[in-house]
Amino acid sequence: VQLVESGGGLVQPGGSLTLSCAASGFTFDYYYMSWVRQAPGKGLEWVSSISSDGSESDVGDTYYADSVKGRFTISRDNAKSTVYLRLNSLKSEDTALYYCAKTCSGSRCESRGQGTQVTVSA
Repeated sequence: VQLVESGGGLVQPGGSLTLSCAASGFTFDYYYMSWVRQAPGKGLEWVSSISSDGSESDVGDTYYADSVKGRFTISRDNAKSTVYLRLNSLKSEDTALYYCAKTCSGSRCESRGQGTQVTVSA
């Protein structure tokens, strides 16, 4: 299993970013995919998940932590074995290392990538 995140960076409060995760080494469209994050000095926090049902015409079932609901959007492209996380209306408390993950129960995941840093600061 290999998960490679990209798209992080420094953004001002209220700004937006799109994170991407390229997956390989497993049958991507069989699995729920998730994003988890770790803020400085804190433990892992589950952010969002998307079911394996996604296709060109079906976005799949999506789930969000209350802290990001209405601001973040998860999506996937099974043809590209890629999962995305669109981050809108970013707040300073969203600053964290964001990980793409496979097969999670809450923030406990079978596999994670190396992470991509998101820093929200003026």
